[in-house]
Amino acid sequence: MNPAEWLQRSAERGPDRPALMLGTDLVADYAGFRDRAFAAAGALQAQGLQPGDRVAIFAANSPDYLVALYAIWAMGAVAVPINAKLHPREAAWIVADAGAALVMVDAAHGQALSSLCADIRCLFLDGPDWQAMQQGARATIHPTDPQDLVWIFYTSGTTGKPKGVMLTSANLVAMSLCYMADVDPVTPDDAALYAAPMSHGAGLYNFMHVMQGARHVVPPSGGFDAAEVLALAARLDNVSMFAAPTMVRRLVEAARASSSRGEGLRTVVYGGGPMYVADIIEAVEVLGPRFVQIYGQGECPMAISALSRAEVADRSHPDWRMRLGSVGRAQSAVRLRIADADGRPLPQGEVGEILVQGLPVMAGYWRNPEASATTLRNGWLWTGDMGRIDPDGCLTLHDRSKDVIISGGTNIYPREIEEALLEHPAVLEVSVIGRADAEWGEVPVACIVTGPAQPTPAELDQHCLDRIARFKRPKEYVFLGSLPKNNYGKVLKTLLRETAI
Repeated sequence: MNPAEWLQRSAERGPDRPALMLGTDLVADYAGFRDRAFAAAGALQAQGLQPGDRVAIFAANSPDYLVALYAIWAMGAVAVPINAKLHPREAAWIVADAGAALVMVDAAHGQALSSLCADIRCLFLDGPDWQAMQQGARATIHPTDPQDLVWIFYTSGTTGKPKGVMLTSANLVAMSLCYMADVDPVTPDDAALYAAPMSHGAGLYNFMHVMQGARHVVPPSGGFDAAEVLALAARLDNVSMFAAPTMVRRLVEAARASSSRGEGLRTVVYGGGPMYVADIIEAVEVLGPRFVQIYGQGECPMAISALSRAEVADRSHPDWRMRLGSVGRAQSAVRLRIADADGRPLPQGEVGEILVQGLPVMAGYWRNPEASATTLRNGWLWTGDMGRIDPDGCLTLHDRSKDVIISGGTNIYPREIEEALLEHPAVLEVSVIGRADAEWGEVPVACIVTGPAQPTPAELDQHCLDRIARFKRPKEYVFLGSLPKNNYGKVLKTLLRETAI
């Protein structure tokens, strides 16, 4: 199934229905959305792009982002959305690894990327060429088989280098149907609000809203502003959105400040990081029963487990608080297993690694058979997350076998920061750990051993900003005489967390 077929069907069923919106302003109805995307697909074909080519998008949220995605799919190419918050050097690495034939950019990202990828053609989504490409004849939808690659989602690993998660048509169909079965039904009267990056979970949730002919709304700010979200929801009505826990907390704070009850906000799907029980209790108290929790990862996009709206809001169940601390039950298209290090199932209630099996599980990592073989074993996805399944079937996360830091719903991998800091001539050793933070969930802290000349935190900040994305920059630098290590020379991060922060 080609996702472009869902757009075609919605355009046939309701050509005049509002589709793309910038705030409350209509950009295109469904007929216009389809015509623009399919005309752009024809123009891409005329320029020599072939089915199976990878086309990257490195741009901020905009209505044209969705037009670009469906143009890519209509002609049979593979979308490679890149987080717009990444440093251009990081984006350039992804472009090269994916072997992208074209990168769609906006003015804010294109110039820096062009200087790093001189041999790659950039198409500016806010430029005249892109607008002209949307005016021609519509391309015919390229037929797509269930196992054909549709989306490559780049997610970092503990090695510090991003890995391209290969998502097929079948993966995305399963994820979309799970959403409507286990998370939230979608109707044509709904509006999907893209306040989180469209390169990640928020963008993945476009499919079910296209299927149903719902509205797609990009805030005028292009990102998340809690007051803006509340104002838009009140005017648009039936608004659904994906939000990291940090966003939920800010939404609650803004609602309290304005005495809002979240009018017009239908559903907030939260995930991407730990949500404290006290925070979700407060969220329901302030905004009402609008919240659904999901647990997923790029390798099984948004589709491992879900805690329903009713269970998030329920306070009558004897174990409601414990259940609220879980990430819900397995979604319809997956099976869960809690296993020991050898993959043997553990008894109910015991903590082990979370394994997942089912239709949404990725096909593997792009051009990385070693990582694929490690993560996909005997038909199961090894998530790297630790947890247990309670007697009522709820999955509770306990720890991560990987050292990932989840800050504001975004994964930060210590190795990336460590490698950047070790390029500084004064840094001899470094270990990055996560510190609990009331606002962000976790923030990175760099524990550093230096030579005689000790750099200032401001100097290290600038050093990081020259190499990695701003959001990955350590929030604190702890200078130590040495790092605690075991007999094999491995840094003891557990001890470091106990003594350094």
